[in-house]
Amino acid sequence: MTSEADAPTSSSSQAAGRSIALGIEYDGSAYCGWQTQPDQPTVQDVLEQALERFVTAPVATICAGRTDSGVHATGQVVSFPAPCERPEHAWVRGVNTFLPADIAVRWARTVEGGFHARFDAASRTYEYWICNDRVRSPVMEGRTGWVWRPCDAELMHREAQCLAGEHDFTSFRAAECQAATPVRTIEKIAVRRFGRLIGIEITANAFLQHMVRNIVGSLVYVGIGREKPGWLAAVLAARERAAAAPTFDPSGLYLVGVHYPKADRLPVRGASPFFELD
Repeated sequence: MTSEADAPTSSSSQAAGRSIALGIEYDGSAYCGWQTQPDQPTVQDVLEQALERFVTAPVATICAGRTDSGVHATGQVVSFPAPCERPEHAWVRGVNTFLPADIAVRWARTVEGGFHARFDAASRTYEYWICNDRVRSPVMEGRTGWVWRPCDAELMHREAQCLAGEHDFTSFRAAECQAATPVRTIEKIAVRRFGRLIGIEITANAFLQHMVRNIVGSLVYVGIGREKPGWLAAVLAARERAAAAPTFDPSGLYLVGVHYPKADRLPVRGASPFFELD
């Protein structure tokens, strides 16, 4: 049987200075995050092993967002210098041949050699999904966070708007975060309810470590009535991590999109894991 891995190859694309961009979707439940770590299963390691089997040469990838342990993606983007010349559809079918069921290449594009999945990104979009139900849901386990108390999604949405714009997000930054500055710009933040599910969408130019999960935890405090309206704005102004709620469960977090203004052939986002929030 012939597979995509048997397609003819050459080194002409690498010599021409081209790169490959891939859109990756994965369930992060079984992995210790994206980035390779000694003696730990990571998405990067599994993907690079599949790429090496496909092109029969080592491939080092760069990703748009280094997701943490247990975090998922429908719109992760990776890039690497093209080691050979193959049709774009062959990268999808061929690499997927060597990937496990919880990771898949969704699309592939040939881009200019200077393209960098991380540094060329103008914005990233994350969604966080909460199962708001009195009883935990076995089918949502590992796919959503869980809040058993009734949660006011409309109030959460209104309160979240104080975070839009450019701010110092120290209050929502992990203690071990190594970013040079805590200043980030949130372009959009929205909270919507769909039955027992609550979806939170945040688009920003960049994110601090655990920033989304720390924001979600604080929004939940407001939504369940533990904190009063106006508290989130005070947390933001405090610029102190201890002022905010604890970091929320990673299970409901998804990297769903990355925007590249100079690479218009790249899809802006992957599918929402449950409902479209727009």
